[in-house]
Amino acid sequence: MTGRLLTELSGPEVVARVTKDTIVVQPTGAVEHHGPHLPLITDFLLADRIGGAAVERAAAEGLDVWQLPTLAFTKSDEHSWAPGTVWLDEDTMFDTVVQIGRAVALTGAGNLVFANGHGGNVALLQVALREIRKRHGLKTFLMPTLARVPGPDGEDADERGFGIHGGAAETSMILHLRPDLVDMSKAERWVPDHLAEFERIRFNGGPVSFGWLSNDFGTPGVVGDASRASASYGQALWDVSLDEAVASLHEIARFDPAGRG
Repeated sequence: MTGRLLTELSGPEVVARVTKDTIVVQPTGAVEHHGPHLPLITDFLLADRIGGAAVERAAAEGLDVWQLPTLAFTKSDEHSWAPGTVWLDEDTMFDTVVQIGRAVALTGAGNLVFANGHGGNVALLQVALREIRKRHGLKTFLMPTLARVPGPDGEDADERGFGIHGGAAETSMILHLRPDLVDMSKAERWVPDHLAEFERIRFNGGPVSFGWLSNDFGTPGVVGDASRASASYGQALWDVSLDEAVASLHEIARFDPAGRG
């Protein structure tokens, strides 16, 4: 747990220490199905551990940055078919993060960053950034907690661009963070090869996106190649992800859309 949790301050300490330059980081994870080999808290761990470590390092490097407790239950209804998934609907999630923005603004802070560990939150949080900005005047930001790093056997290993959920990256990160929660005897290659022929309809980077549930692809709710995961790849992912998150916080600290800084 980070020593920079805003909630460990008293009310008067918040008044004394928080200013318009303060950055408040709200990690957002998920509790959701991640196949037979990973725990439900996979995305929570990514947001909590990387987000917290980034806040710690950025504070040590001189930034005025604080963390709120990580949100566990978020918008992960693409996995609602699977027992164990706990999710909020879009209205509840949207209202929750906007009201968090209201509370952060009342502390006197000027910046709110969502450090996100779950892809299903991205679209909703992007809309919420503007809503919080409009209603409460905060500068608002969204950054990922898991960076993109070449796979263990090359740029994409054998995931063919489909390593988005429970594949090599996430499995490797949990092997690094909590190896006791990973069962590699159940890790397999779950890549929807039949989708690789489509040039325009893609998960990431293509001109055509599509709505999906995680049980659409003939796999056990996993999209990626978990069999290629390793703790060493997880360590590499951790190092790059932490560096990227800290660099993002430094840039956020000096960001002024009007160019006055």
